[in-house]
Amino acid sequence: MAAQMTDAHRRFLQVLMSHGIMEGSEARKLHRCCCEIHKVYYAHDKLDDFISTVNSHLQPLFMQIRKGISEDNGRAHYALVNLAETEITKMASDYTENELELFRKTMDLIISSENGFASSTDILNLADQLKTKKMKKKEAEQVLKVFVEDKWLSERNGEYTLHTRCIIEMEQYILSNYQDMARKCNICHSLAIQSQVCESCGIGMHLPCVRKYFKAQTEPRCPQCNDFWSYDISAVSQTDSQSPSKTARAKSFVLNTRRCQ
Repeated sequence: MAAQMTDAHRRFLQVLMSHGIMEGSEARKLHRCCCEIHKVYYAHDKLDDFISTVNSHLQPLFMQIRKGISEDNGRAHYALVNLAETEITKMASDYTENELELFRKTMDLIISSENGFASSTDILNLADQLKTKKMKKKEAEQVLKVFVEDKWLSERNGEYTLHTRCIIEMEQYILSNYQDMARKCNICHSLAIQSQVCESCGIGMHLPCVRKYFKAQTEPRCPQCNDFWSYDISAVSQTDSQSPSKTARAKSFVLNTRRCQ
C-alpha cells in the first residue's frame, strides 16, 4: 500500500512543477522546508523515499519525478516527466510546427556530433531549409533563445547542447529514435550526449564519470576492453555551463523558500 500523500508532498510537487527541473541540493532544501512547514517527519537522507511517495500517487496520472545527472558537473537533478506522451508530442502545445522542426534538427546535429554540441552557425543554416515553414535567421535566433530559457537546450559560447531537463525527459525517446548514434554511459548507465568514446571498443563515458573513474586509476585504461584511454584526461573541463553560480543558486533557493511558504 502506498504511503500517504501529505501537504508537504503536495507543496514539494507544486514547486518542482513551477521550476520544471531542480538541482539536488535545492531539492533537499525544499524537502526540509516543506516538512518543517507542514510538521511532517523529516530526515535529511530520505529525499528519495519522499519522492517515491509522490511518484506512487502520480503513477495513475502517468507522471513521475525522475532523477538525472548533469553532464557538465555530475550533480543530481530532479524533473517531473509526463509518461503519457512522447516528449516531442508534449512540446507541441508550447511551440509551432516549424519551431518543433528546428528543435528536431538541432537535436539531430547534437546527437550526431562527436562532442555533443552543435554550433549556432550550423543550426541557423537550417532555418531556411525547414519543410513546415522556413524561418529567417533572426527569427531562429529568438527561437533558440526560448529553447534555452525553457531548459530544453543549453548554450555555451555559441555552441548548443541538450539541457539536463531535456535529457531526463527525453532519454527513452532519444534511445529509441537514435539507436545507431545514442549510447549510455558505461559508468552510470544513463544517456550520454557529452562523452568520451573508447577508440577500441566504442563504449562512452560522461565527462564527470571520466573524471571520477580515472581519478581512482593508476593509468587511464578503458573499463571495458582495458586498452589505453587515448583522450587527455586533464583537459576534461570542470566548467559547468548549466549550473548557476553560488550567488544564483542562493537566489534560486530564496525563491523556492518563498514559494514553499
